[in-house]
Amino acid sequence: MSELKEELKAKLIEQLNLEDFEVSDIEDNDPLFADEGLALDSIDALEIIVLLEKEYGIKLDDPKKGKDIMQSVQTLADFIEKNRK
Repeated sequence: MSELKEELKAKLIEQLNLEDFEVSDIEDNDPLFADEGLALDSIDALEIIVLLEKEYGIKLDDPKKGKDIMQSVQTLADFIEKNRK
């Protein structure tokens, strides 16, 4: 799982153009959308949904679940592990 989290951090940095971040800057439980975390916005959330579908073959059927799934790298990794094809 730790390998998945590292991969996910790298993909988030690349996909969301987080030029000020390195993989080592992102903790597994850092909030993705809060000011004290990565401070992502709703456009970034859409990009993450595209990333999940493109890279992991996971389609987010219920957008309301996105808030729970996208809390942190840890919650994203957990979701990917349970749903990857």
